[in-house]
Amino acid sequence: MGKEGAQSPATGGGSGTDPRNELAADRTVFAAERTYAAWVRTGLAALASGVGAQKLLLGMVPHWVLAALITVLVAYSVFCFVAAVWREIYAGPPRPRPEARRLPRLLLVLVNGLLVLVAAAILVGFWIGGAG
Repeated sequence: MGKEGAQSPATGGGSGTDPRNELAADRTVFAAERTYAAWVRTGLAALASGVGAQKLLLGMVPHWVLAALITVLVAYSVFCFVAAVWREIYAGPPRPRPEARRLPRLLLVLVNGLLVLVAAAILVGFWIGGAG
């Protein structure tokens, strides 16, 4: 008989689950969390840039340029916060059962919802309260 009848766990012939598949599922979860963190980090950077531009460029550029710049940066931060949750919740095909726990969806929605409210408050504060 020899090697023809034997199959390794990697090819599906073993009685248990291949540990490589389990580790791959965990890596998928960790990669999704890194992607989520990257979206949030980018949104926070855009939000901070909008606030910084308001303080730094006040009086150096026309008001309409400053208003457009701040609006674009803060709107982009809101987009990043929403995309982070969307990307984490609707990531595509169902993932295998990993051992690593995923972040709770409610926590993601609450944290990013708070960030969206902060960004909206900054934008409203700029438009209503003026550039000073």
